[in-house]
Amino acid sequence: MPTFDELHPESPKPAQVITLPSHMDRHQHDYTQIVIGLSGRAEFDVEGEVNLIGPGQGCIVRASSEHSFGGIGASDILVLNFLDISQSDSSVAHLLDDLLSEEVYFQLDFQIQQLIQMLVQEIKSSPDDLLLCRACQDTIIALLNRHIKKFEMYKKGHRLNMELIDRYIHQHLASKITVSDLAACSFLGESQFHLLFKAQVGVTPHQYVLMKRMEDAKRLIKEGQYSFGNIAAMVGFSDQSVFTHSFTRIIGMSPSTFRKQR
Repeated sequence: MPTFDELHPESPKPAQVITLPSHMDRHQHDYTQIVIGLSGRAEFDVEGEVNLIGPGQGCIVRASSEHSFGGIGASDILVLNFLDISQSDSSVAHLLDDLLSEEVYFQLDFQIQQLIQMLVQEIKSSPDDLLLCRACQDTIIALLNRHIKKFEMYKKGHRLNMELIDRYIHQHLASKITVSDLAACSFLGESQFHLLFKAQVGVTPHQYVLMKRMEDAKRLIKEGQYSFGNIAAMVGFSDQSVFTHSFTRIIGMSPSTFRKQR
């Protein structure tokens, strides 16, 4: 996979998978780009609007917009380069115009993420196939417009989208979930997210995640199919004794007592 420095900005391809540098780079160009996160996290500053981009998140960089970017650790992105919109057929050009009328940053739903990952594999297997890259670009534009109503846009002053946050927590409940992870879902810095979350929800992000772990633990205990050790691992505890202590403190009884009562 090419790194950013190995690419030739004077002749970018319609669709490229790029590994970002770990340092911030800044430039501008006379064509529009759409950037979609594939792995890791990257920081983007598009005309002064700074946000983090993770898998399934992205941004629109309009032509001649000054922007900077850099990976936070290892970070791969998909870049769609629209060198000459007039070369696209009228339907694709119209769809692109619709996209450009939207906000800078966006969130993709899970279904479209899966489809894009499949196209990315094709691009990575034949990066010099311009016909394939153009076809993938057109397909992704069509997909984005079909799912445009499901994008999660974020502006200053908006309330957090708790449905999106809850979905992320549910998908990663067996793993460590940091405030930074949740902040990235909302395109916010960690400190800003923490303050907004506490004001909106009434508890800290850490307390909220712990409550979600306990809710799932209660459900699994009621089902009666798993040992306490398995349940502990399934809700994100590597140690059963730590799980038992946390469950007892929050629920008011031990897991074994809770199972007997249910």
